Amino acid sequence: MPGQLNERISIAVVFGGQSTEHEVSCLTAAAALGAMDTSRYEVHGIGIDKSGIWHRYRPEEIRALQVVGEQLPVVDPHRPAAVLVRGAEGVRLASIDGQRLSEETPIDLAFPLMHGAYAEDGTIEGYFEMLGLRYVGCGVTSSAIGMDKQFMRICFQQAGIPVGPWLAIGSHQWPRHSDELLTRIREELRFPVYVKPSRGGSSVGIARVAEPQNLPEAIEHARRFDPKVIVEQGIVGGREVECAVLEAVPGEPQASVPGEIAMHANDGFYDYKAKYLPHGEVELRVPAPMDDAARRRVQELAVRCFTALDCEGLARVDLFLMPDGEVFVNEINTLPGFTALSMYPSLWRASGIEYPQLIDRLIDAALARPSTVLR
Repeated sequence: MPGQLNERISIAVVFGGQSTEHEVSCLTAAAALGAMDTSRYEVHGIGIDKSGIWHRYRPEEIRALQVVGEQLPVVDPHRPAAVLVRGAEGVRLASIDGQRLSEETPIDLAFPLMHGAYAEDGTIEGYFEMLGLRYVGCGVTSSAIGMDKQFMRICFQQAGIPVGPWLAIGSHQWPRHSDELLTRIREELRFPVYVKPSRGGSSVGIARVAEPQNLPEAIEHARRFDPKVIVEQGIVGGREVECAVLEAVPGEPQASVPGEIAMHANDGFYDYKAKYLPHGEVELRVPAPMDDAARRRVQELAVRCFTALDCEGLARVDLFLMPDGEVFVNEINTLPGFTALSMYPSLWRASGIEYPQLIDRLIDAALARPSTVLR
């Protein structure tokens, strides 16, 4: 924590990473930097390249990370290498200059803006915990469970939260029992089904399967991104809605107004390209048109999901709203995107919290949380 009230809070914004969502993370970091109050925050960038090496970034370099045509930005592997180190006086960010550390800067808080493996799954959160460094967002356990679609559904079902029919294919099951598993899917689930990597995000590796004969190819494709796969029954006739949840300091978690994803093609789904490249295939309706009873049900379930996984900071809950008013939870995202096309900030903007204020709320919640050194 800063020593004096007039000192700015020193924040390490961490982005990039080794997951398939590397480019999305770069866009998220650029958007967040553009909304941060430079009179309150002293921002330092850590860009993790696709090989896992950490690099030092200046704020203006992060803000410059943008889509050019249909080319998404990446972390430059030629930037100076960087490291976070823990000392007697706290955590410092340093550049690596040969065999020496240079440009050491005290860090009060980490703001991870990474998605997918080694980031949203609790991995980097665990590293911050070991350093004793406070950070924005969910802790290790809630991040890990929220990232794994199998364990997430098990926890939700245990908490009495409704989810659609699903079946998990373990990493060692498919090569040995593929015929048995295909039979189970055909008997237990109704087509179309969605085949997904169990620990992935941004719809990378997901396939919509309308016919049983196409299942093996879809499962093999998903296994390229994660050896464990989830097969979910498609919710026919349901509207895809999303609700943002924000930790209140103090108080109960708050839910935003719901939003809706409307695909223009009847057989389309909200894939990686639809989320992050500008085009006309998808429409985000914020707020989503629905009656008060449905809105309250969506918001209630979103907060219950947040609480069931003991989330902190923020999360976005994706749900299906059926014509009869019944609601099913699809999944929770413990580190949703912050790009200009992202739903999370749009939902809060429609709920009365502008983007810069949202950043402030997240940082305040993280600073109010005791670090592991104090626990």
